[in-house]
Amino acid sequence: MQKEEQSKLEAILAEHNYDPSSVIAIMQAIQGEYRYLPEEMLSYVAKRLKVSEAKIYGVATFYENFSLEAKGKYVIKVCDGTACHVRKSVPILEEFRTLLNVSEGNPTTPDMLFTVETVSCLGACGLAPVCTVNDHVHPSMTPEKVRELIAELKEEAAHEN
Repeated sequence: MQKEEQSKLEAILAEHNYDPSSVIAIMQAIQGEYRYLPEEMLSYVAKRLKVSEAKIYGVATFYENFSLEAKGKYVIKVCDGTACHVRKSVPILEEFRTLLNVSEGNPTTPDMLFTVETVSCLGACGLAPVCTVNDHVHPSMTPEKVRELIAELKEEAAHEN
């Protein structure tokens, strides 16, 4: 682990007073910084909190919001709950995957810009079909809106570089 990463981790741990009961908040902060939970960082956290790696990994794998896999800058979650499914969320998911050349088994673009996932429910059934991009809700999606959204996100990413 690089010194810069170790310093960031130490700051996160200090912010939570090295308290093992704050492990979820610590992991949320790490994932907020890196968009996933890198294995070496979880090992480091276990040592610094004086808890077993098994306990840390148990928490990381129990909660669906935590990821041990690297994700793209834009994490797109397509709802496939009942309300969204009935209102045709599958063509929306297929459009994202086709445009970005990703799949269920390979959900992240090689440039680490996009990750496309499905979720059981986003809790926005009245807005179905919905997707989120980094937790920002996009209601009443259609394949056409998917194309517009991807174009906007690519343009935004280009302007940031």
